[in-house]
Amino acid sequence: MKKTIYSWINILLGCTILAAGFVFFINPYNIIPGGVYGASIVLHNLFPSIQVGTFGYMFDIPLLILSVVLLGAKLGSRTIAAALVTPFIMNMLSRVAYPTQEALEALDPTQLLGGCMDLSDHLMLTTVIGATLIGIGGGIVVRNQATTGGTDIVGMLLQKYCHIRFSRAILLADGVVVCFGLVVIGFGIGSAEDMVQPALFLSFYSLISIFIYSRVIAYMINGSKNDKLIFVISDIKMTDLHKYILEDLDRTATCIKSSGLYTGTDKEMLFLVVSYKEVAGVKLKIKEVDPRAFVVVTDAYDAFGEGWKQLPSSANELQPE
Repeated sequence: MKKTIYSWINILLGCTILAAGFVFFINPYNIIPGGVYGASIVLHNLFPSIQVGTFGYMFDIPLLILSVVLLGAKLGSRTIAAALVTPFIMNMLSRVAYPTQEALEALDPTQLLGGCMDLSDHLMLTTVIGATLIGIGGGIVVRNQATTGGTDIVGMLLQKYCHIRFSRAILLADGVVVCFGLVVIGFGIGSAEDMVQPALFLSFYSLISIFIYSRVIAYMINGSKNDKLIFVISDIKMTDLHKYILEDLDRTATCIKSSGLYTGTDKEMLFLVVSYKEVAGVKLKIKEVDPRAFVVVTDAYDAFGEGWKQLPSSANELQPE
């Protein structure tokens, strides 16, 4: 019960951080970080009386329904909650942040929190901060077995029906949103008379925000990937290396029976996962035991089990059957 409550609190926290990133650092400057809310920012410029979060509802709810109908996806309660709560928080924060309805409709940064958060002259800074907050918030939501839906569903639809790779489909969807923003908003934040901020800068800020957001959310989900996977192949039995792994590192490894493709002779292959700090010591020991050993060191995407992370609980998220 405690874990469940903690997970729900984290989802609410993630949705709040994500919404704050948009409200305070992205929406007021017409930066388009792709996705559903990027498209919502564009549409808000066409229909200022409708808030960005409300447009988020207009996208998310139909997309979630499509995912069930066309993809056979299972919608968990956490996913539904995250998809509904995020636009609500975004709308509430927007109403608090702007003093008047006119300022809210214009998303005027000079009136954001009484003007104390106006970053109009520091667009790179607001892009970095906003994209980072969106990535952190989205990462927290995903780590707690939920998702806010959005262009992930578009990507899955394109993958299934247009045979486009999922990663490329997401890039295509975000690219279309950015181009849509360029056309609707007028190719940027500046005007023809404002040469300090050329109009084309909108696309650059938007692309930077997409890159930062994607890297931050990947870090939040996967960590820094400091664990390393090592394969060691030797013609001899590496008893001293076994002892070093078990006693000095206090870890274990797996011996795999193998043979050389060319020679056909039996070889010993060790499979082990270590932290990045332990790699140098392992390599020195391998050289001491068998200088002719064949060694491969690569990143371990994730490691679960004794001495590492626990396997995640059953996911309560958007997943195609």
